[in-house]
Amino acid sequence: MSPAMAGVAGRFASWVHGGGTEVRSLRLLMRPSPSRRLALMPAPLPMLLQFSLGSCAVAHAQMSGADGGDALVEGIGDRNAAEAVKNILDMASRASSRREILHTDFLTPPVLKESISSLEKLTDLKTVAQGGYPQAERCRLSIGHPEIMTTNPDVVAALSISGNFGFVHCSHGDFLGAILGTGIVRGKFGDILLQGERGAQVIVVPELVEFLTLTLDKVGNVPVSCESLPLLALEYEPPRTKSFTTVEASLRVDALASAGFKISRSKLVNLISDGDVRVNWSPVLKNGSTLKTGDVVSVTGKGRLKIGEITPTKKGKFAVELIRYL
Repeated sequence: MSPAMAGVAGRFASWVHGGGTEVRSLRLLMRPSPSRRLALMPAPLPMLLQFSLGSCAVAHAQMSGADGGDALVEGIGDRNAAEAVKNILDMASRASSRREILHTDFLTPPVLKESISSLEKLTDLKTVAQGGYPQAERCRLSIGHPEIMTTNPDVVAALSISGNFGFVHCSHGDFLGAILGTGIVRGKFGDILLQGERGAQVIVVPELVEFLTLTLDKVGNVPVSCESLPLLALEYEPPRTKSFTTVEASLRVDALASAGFKISRSKLVNLISDGDVRVNWSPVLKNGSTLKTGDVVSVTGKGRLKIGEITPTKKGKFAVELIRYL
């Protein structure tokens, strides 16, 4: 191990074993591989999760006691999401009883949505969701007593990944794979913002910025360099969309999603049965579920669309604006 890497390892080991509320749920492990890269893996405690809602630069919720976790997750159809939310509610219970501020990893949109929905039913706690920028999909939750958490915790950081991508196109998946290749689990970093020929920007937990600057040296076949980036310097654009209107006899999810994704209704029904259709990041359980303005429908392998303005027609049907994300 190089002196620089040894220094980083020492600091990480100190961070893990030095006490505090967050560090007790981490172990620093060396993977038994030739690359000898560091991997941050979560311990059995549910405080920092391996699971990681868009537009969550800062979202607040006031909550009331942290009991009854099982009852609060009963309505969540996705079993994995329900388990993740239950762990977060357990964390909220500890934060309340110990008057601490605890943090999750970066959460996926469905887990984040369900967590915020459940936490809003509680009091005597404050929740802050941060993903680095306003349209962030993956966010971290910080949970603590309002008297303790008087400011937004500093729990996200940004990293710039630069290289000559003018002749070699690297996708989101290429950057994702390169970061995971350093040994970091997915919950330790959030959204990846592609910057075209310049590379990408990624949101990470602050403790991993130095580690990535030392270990991430290639994306695909392109040599790269990494450096810390202020959150205010992040470059992001509103998502590209295409809008069109369809006239349907009902507002059922199978009818609108079929029109929006240009697939047959029978195939859409099969996708629903397979659990591949979600509304607002929650699995659709019934073909006849109805949609409303603002709902976001996602289909595995097809993308996402948003339900826009709904206008009843003179013939008793509905003219629905569908906004397809490109």
